Amino acid sequence: MFRPLSLFLGWRFSRAKRRNRFISFISAASIMGIAIGVGALILGLSAMNGFQRELEQRILAVIPHGQLTTAQGPVDNWRGVVAQLTSAPGIVAASPHVPLDGLLSRGAKLKAVQLQGIEPGLEGQISDLSAFIQGGGFDVLQPGARQLILGQAIAQQLGLALGDSVSLLLPAPGEQGFGSPQRHSFTLVGILALGGQLDTVLGYTHLEDAQQLRELGEGVTGFHIKVDDVLTADALTMNAAMALPSPYYVDSWMRSQGNIYRDIQLVRTLMYVVLLLVMAVASFNIVSTLVMAVNEKKGDIAILKTMGAGPWQIRGAFVVQGMLNGVFGVLIGTLLGVLLSRELSALIRWYESVSGHQLLNPEIYFIDFIPTEFHWADMWLVVGAALLLIFVATLYPAWRAGRLLPSQLLGEA
Repeated sequence: MFRPLSLFLGWRFSRAKRRNRFISFISAASIMGIAIGVGALILGLSAMNGFQRELEQRILAVIPHGQLTTAQGPVDNWRGVVAQLTSAPGIVAASPHVPLDGLLSRGAKLKAVQLQGIEPGLEGQISDLSAFIQGGGFDVLQPGARQLILGQAIAQQLGLALGDSVSLLLPAPGEQGFGSPQRHSFTLVGILALGGQLDTVLGYTHLEDAQQLRELGEGVTGFHIKVDDVLTADALTMNAAMALPSPYYVDSWMRSQGNIYRDIQLVRTLMYVVLLLVMAVASFNIVSTLVMAVNEKKGDIAILKTMGAGPWQIRGAFVVQGMLNGVFGVLIGTLLGVLLSRELSALIRWYESVSGHQLLNPEIYFIDFIPTEFHWADMWLVVGAALLLIFVATLYPAWRAGRLLPSQLLGEA
């Protein structure tokens, strides 16, 4: 079908000056539509890749993959439970914790906080949170020193800096609610700067301080777990809990943060489908362009067939003409998409600084910026899909051109 004559004719047809300017306009519109669709799809997929990367690096890397909470009171032999958990299939690390949900008070300012009492050495094996802590990692927490690591947003709301004192209001042990809160003084030794929603709620203190405040002795009320496959965290955490002698409530990141992962995958799929339809509409503008081009070049087709050109050579010429226009649009869109996707985060930050409007509120979203991560595989997928749509769009006009008879064309002329 695609002989050298077809390539030559297709190239000449695409380069020839058209008598009908409307055909030129439709051709340019189809090229721009394809370019916009390809560029937008590459850019959108890069943004979704960025959100998934941030989910993995900022959320799944710093929060426990699984969590066990005791169903029958504190567990004193927590070191033995940690050893049992880490020996379970798929469990990489385990760490004890004691939750302290309360209010932080400084002057007239109050802020709710989800405080966790942790063992710094073991908790460091659960998450990479230490890399985001200003002032040091978990190791800055010393037992019995009443020290805190707080999220950056909490510290800003309370006007705290490293070394400042803050009061923690907790209900008396055994009481329900905040009927008669007890005030405990703590020192801020670390600031957690993740740049997202977790900064507004999380705080950490040493396990021994949390045990003392809740009067648990050596007991703990739960365990954080890290697994080797985050997508199976539910099953792995459940299997590990079933092997323990006492009952536990089981939770995992898929229940607390899994909606974010599902939303990213859903938006990615919908974006691909919608923008692919946009490219399809733009690609099928080529049908209109080629149909009009066939009508414009009926005389040329008649002469070529009289000189011995076969139907498939004529068809191949118009396929080549349509593909050349489409490839030009794909190249423009790919170039724009790649360049913009690599600089998307910087462009959004510039826009936010100029407009004074923050697109992602860290109190609502898990990050406060638009991330991006370009993948070559996504680019080739988009380019391949666009070229396939363009090729399909050329088939009907090319087939129609190949069926024209020289006698009919010369008679019309």
